[in-house]
Parts: sequence; structure tokens; C-alpha cells
Amino acid sequence: QVQLIQSGGGLVQTGGSLRLSCVGAARPFSVYTMGWFRQAPGKEREFVAGITKSGDNIDYADSVKGRFTISRDNTKNFVHLQMNSLKPEDTAVYYCTADLSPILPMRDPLYWGQGTQVTVSS
Repeated sequence: QVQLIQSGGGLVQTGGSLRLSCVGAARPFSVYTMGWFRQAPGKEREFVAGITKSGDNIDYADSVKGRFTISRDNTKNFVHLQMNSLKPEDTAVYYCTADLSPILPMRDPLYWGQGTQVTVSS
């Protein structure tokens, strides 16, 4: 069992930035591929970004490439999502995820965080 605890998110204007963080209560944290998904109202959840256990492979959804950056710190069990140049269409509940599969993009992760709201106003 892996517990994922998220922080960050909130309300920001178009063009602004936010950083999401997720700490994993897992030992060892470093064996897991980590990622972020999001779900907007009335839409299906979608993969946003993923990073393999050593950080040597990273993948992003086309809609966030060049604006979002995923990173991880295996010494502190953290994964972050830096979101820049935010757009109203980025508004969604964002979920931190973890899985043992190294395949990106992540499809159906085993473990999910509690979710955090990101709202981008126009």
C-alpha cells in the first residue's frame, strides 16, 4: 500500500503559475513510477505527466508540454508538478499517482492521492 499526500493547488489567473507537490509514504519510494492525472468537470480523467523511478524517462500530455515540469526527489519521497503559463482549460482536480510499471504514459496507476483543485480564471 502506498499513501500519497498532495499539497498545493488553488486559484490563479491566466498566465500564472502553481506548484503541486506529493509525498509518498512508501518504502522504497524510488521503485515507483510517479505521475499526475487531472479530471475536469464533465470530462474523463487524463494523464498529465509521468516520471520513471530514476527520473531518466519523462512524458507529458501534448496539452501541457513546454508549460508543465515534473520532477522527483527520491531522498525525500517527493514528486512535484510545476505548472507555468496556466490556461483556463487547465482547471481540474489534479491527482498524484504511483505505479510499479515503468511504461509512460501511465494508464491505470495503482495508487492515487486525494486530489487537489486547480482553478485558472480568465
